Amino acid sequence: MQPEPADERNVLGGPLEPCGVDPVTGFYRDGHCTSGPEDLGSHTVCSVVSAEFLALQRELGNDLVTPRPEYGFPGLKPGDRWCVVAIRWLQAYQAGTATGVVLAATNARALDIVPLEALRQHAVDVPDDVSGLE
Repeated sequence: MQPEPADERNVLGGPLEPCGVDPVTGFYRDGHCTSGPEDLGSHTVCSVVSAEFLALQRELGNDLVTPRPEYGFPGLKPGDRWCVVAIRWLQAYQAGTATGVVLAATNARALDIVPLEALRQHAVDVPDDVSGLE
C-alpha cells in the first residue's frame, strides 16, 4: 500500500514537501520521497544531483544517467531533483561527493541511515542557473 505524502514527515519535522516532477521522482513516482514497506532501498533523500554525484553513483553500479524507459526512468542530468537511496547518498557523503539536499522534501525516514547534521551541511535550494553543478 502506497503511503500518502500528507502522512509523511520531513527531516525538519514538517509535512513532506514535493521533491520533483520533471522528471517525476519518488519510489512511487508521485513526486515525493515517500517510503513504504516495498521501498527496500529507502528512496528518501531529496537531492539536487550534480555531475560528480552521478559519476560516483555510476562507479558504484547505480547508473542514474542512462534512460530506462521500461521503468519510466528518463535518466538524470545535473540539476535534476531526485529521491535517492539514503545509503547511496551517505556513501557519496563519505566519499566527499555528496550532492545538495532539499530538507523540506527529504523524508524523516532518511534519518534512520543518514545523520541530520550531514544532510544540513548540504542543504540547498535549486539554483536558477544549474551550470555550476555540471
